[in-house]
Amino acid sequence: MTHALIVIDVQNDFCPGGALAVAGGDQIVGGINTLMGEFAAVILTQDWHPAGHSSFASTHNAAVMSMMDMPYGPQVLWPDHCIQGSTGAQFHPDLNLDRADLIIRKGYNPAIDSYSAFFENDHQTPTGLEGYLRTRGITDLTMVGLATDFCVNYSAVDAAKLGFAVTVKRELCRGIDLQGSMAAALEGMERAGVHLI
Repeated sequence: MTHALIVIDVQNDFCPGGALAVAGGDQIVGGINTLMGEFAAVILTQDWHPAGHSSFASTHNAAVMSMMDMPYGPQVLWPDHCIQGSTGAQFHPDLNLDRADLIIRKGYNPAIDSYSAFFENDHQTPTGLEGYLRTRGITDLTMVGLATDFCVNYSAVDAAKLGFAVTVKRELCRGIDLQGSMAAALEGMERAGVHLI
């Protein structure tokens, strides 16, 4: 078994009605559940922020979706979302959690955001996912989930840089498209060697 499915952040706050809703975010859940049956290994990621996280606009009395320079680089200031223990942080109720071998929580460091399943946004602090995959002998990854242009993008590019063979199934992803972020993400993933289907 060398191929794993990585399901990125299919959580209530990223689905319609959530604090940071991605249009059509709930429409991919059934397809993801079906796809799980094709993989021997399934890993879920979960955005898991403490209240008052540094990436929240409310923490800085700033406008939502404005930009701020952090010690690790530019940061979008998001609405409060996926707060630890909240309903918004829970997985979509229809997502099949029973198939998950592992759940990776990210964004729990109050001082730094974490889009990627592999590294926090400083691009240095690991989540531990790489080690888990290596010890299980997994070399190929298929990624689905939310949002295409942020957490899926960062996860796919990091995985490719780490030497994994990466495929992103676009029909089982949905994006935010913040000021051209979707086109930039797709171009960046292709440049990194990610296979987009």
